[in-house]
Parts: sequence; C-alpha cells; structure tokens
Amino acid sequence: MISRNDCIQMDQADDLANLKNEFSLPDNVIYLDGNSLGARPKAALTRAQEVVTQEWGMDLIRSWNKAGWFDLPSRLGDQLAPLIGAGRDEVVVTDSTSINLFKALAAALHMQAAQAQTASRRVIVTERSNFPTDVYIAQGLSRWLDRGYHLRLVDAPEDLHAAIDRDVAVVMLTHVNYRSGHLLDMKTLTAHAHAQGAMMIWDLAHSAGALPVALNDANADFAVGCTYKYLNGGPGSPAFIWVAPKHQTQFSHPLSGWWGHATPFTMDPRFTPDPGIRRALCGTQPIVSLAMVQAGLDVFAKTNIEALRRKSLALSDLFIELVEARCAAHPLALVTPRNHAQRGSHVSITHPQGYAVMQALIARSVIGDYREPEIMRFGLTPLYLGFTDVWDAVEVLRDILDRQDFNANQSRDAVT
Repeated sequence: MISRNDCIQMDQADDLANLKNEFSLPDNVIYLDGNSLGARPKAALTRAQEVVTQEWGMDLIRSWNKAGWFDLPSRLGDQLAPLIGAGRDEVVVTDSTSINLFKALAAALHMQAAQAQTASRRVIVTERSNFPTDVYIAQGLSRWLDRGYHLRLVDAPEDLHAAIDRDVAVVMLTHVNYRSGHLLDMKTLTAHAHAQGAMMIWDLAHSAGALPVALNDANADFAVGCTYKYLNGGPGSPAFIWVAPKHQTQFSHPLSGWWGHATPFTMDPRFTPDPGIRRALCGTQPIVSLAMVQAGLDVFAKTNIEALRRKSLALSDLFIELVEARCAAHPLALVTPRNHAQRGSHVSITHPQGYAVMQALIARSVIGDYREPEIMRFGLTPLYLGFTDVWDAVEVLRDILDRQDFNANQSRDAVT
C-alpha cells in the first residue's frame, strides 16, 4: 500500500506543486471542496482593493471607460474561452448559471420552433439526477411558454441515446454530474442529438477549469457554467454563456436588456441586438465580482488544462485506492466511476451517516461537502492540492470511522 513517504516523494516530483503558492489557504486545512467553491487566489485581494479604492473610489463613473469596465464581460469571456474549447468573441461572463441556462434554453426552443422540420417537437431531455436548478429552469420555462413542452427525465447515462429521438427539441445535459462525478461523452452525445434533429446545451459547472472541454470540436450549440468552482472566481461570482458562432445571429432570448443592445447609449426604445456574443448580456454588470474572476483565470496561464487533468486523475486514483484499502471495514461505497473517461475531478462516496461523518471531517479541518442521499463529496483540485494532502485526509477519515467519532443525531446546517 502507498505510504505517506511515497506521497511526499510524489509531491516533490510534481511540476504543478508551486501553483499552490498562488492561493490563500488557512494553515493546517485540507481543502477538498473546490468543486463547490474554489479557494481564493492571492491576487484577488489586490484586485479587489484596486477596484474599490482606485477605480470606484477615485475615478468614480469614469472607470466605465478608463478602467474598461464596459468591456469586462467580453474580455473575461475571451480569457476563459480556451479552457472550454471556444474561440474569441464566443463567450461572455455575466449573470448566474441559472439565468444563462434560461437564455440558452429559450433561444434553442425559439430556433427549433422557427424551423418547419422541427417546429412540432415538444420534448426537452435531461437527466433526472441533473443539478436541480437546471431541471427547475426547464420546468418553469415550459410552463410559462404553455406550448406543450415537457421534460423527459433519464435515469441512467447509458439510457440517454435511446431517450434522444425525433420528438426531442433540445437536449440539456451537465458535462460532469454534480452528485456522482460522472463525466459524459460530449462529442458522441452531441453528434447523436444533432442526428435526431435536436439542439444541444451543455452545463460546464463541474468541468470548466477541471478538465479539457472542446465545445467547438464537439459541434455543440450552447454552453453555460459558473466561475466560482474550479475557476476560483469567488463566492457567487458571475457565470458564463457560450453561443456557437453559427448561432449568434439567430440567438435571442426574453431577457433582452440594454447591455445586449447594439448601441446601448443611443437609448433607442426599440431593441436592436448586438451582432455578436454581447447580445447574451442583460443589464448593468456587477463589476467588483467580475473583477475577481480575472484573478482566478490568470492562474491558468501558468499551466495548461491537460497537465491539470493528469494530476486530477492521479489525485483521485490515489484517494480511491487509499479509502478502499484503509477504510475497508466500514460501509463506504464509491459512487464516482473508476474509468478515467467517465470521471470528473471530484470523488463521491456514500456512508449511511454521510452528513455526520462529513461534519466530523470539517471539524478536523478536512473540508468537503455533503449531498443527498448519503453522499460525501471530495473535490480533488490540482491547482492547490498535493498527494500528501490526500493521504492525510484519508487518515483523518479512517480515524473518525474507526472511533465512530461523529454525531449521527446532530441538526443540519442550511448549507450542507
């Protein structure tokens, strides 16, 4: 079995180990929740002070021009684009993932309804285990449109192909499942959806910044995602939306706002959309939050996504091996696929008292999170985690389980 000394040697040979110096993390904390909220880049504090003290405090409203606030959603979108296999002028950072998903789904349904050969389609396909807000958005939009749209909820990834047939207007899937960590085959599923005449929307919340994504290569139609997980943009930082170049001139959505206007400062009462990706914007942007996103994206310029993916898989392989070897006497079950081609960057394990065990881990400075039913999630984030961190985390888990050092009857916090 791998020893702690083996892990120390692995860290010494790790070319990415110095990236941890880019982040501000508390001493003696093993942070395994970057899949939910990324750690703070050290540069974020400096950037926040610049925005608040100089740009807002001294330059005031002049900063819309002088500091480039107006173009920030597009500049950040161009910086993020290579991480998701997109090009320049295809992405904007704006709004929340939920709002951007609403825009993309509304646009896709509108485009399908406008085509004679797809106008009668009324099915939206997604997984039953998709992140709830994705399902809620589709349910809400279908209800408000009141045109007979309904969801087809698929129970297992292997059933997706059969569920996507000629009745489907839009397929809306999350690339990496938030609960299980299961990674879907983007290129194959997109090709199958297109062969059936459906449009394809991808939610990249758990894959952007964690593993290679190739939207243009996969010929996808739309994608959305957040920046506060693996992209380390800060709590609640603005999300992003990608629109394939072939769709940009037809892209329209009900949330048309002045920032999506071709010439917003003409104050024309008639909405004329921007000719490009900025038509996906709505209203005035949250500049302080947007500015923090850049600090997170800048770290990726010091490495490449392929190297991060290799380390992510090595970390998760080690975590799975150590848990199964050292905690074998306990009722743990692996939920995340072992197959690298089907695994994201977090590992999910069940325990009958999963919430209580996770709270015991957090109390001992090993921070992960919990999702129903009985799932403990552990984010293996290669930017700031090492192999020794994994060994030490599993040692704490083993000790808690061996001594049953958790409170099965404790009340639950609002956020788990």
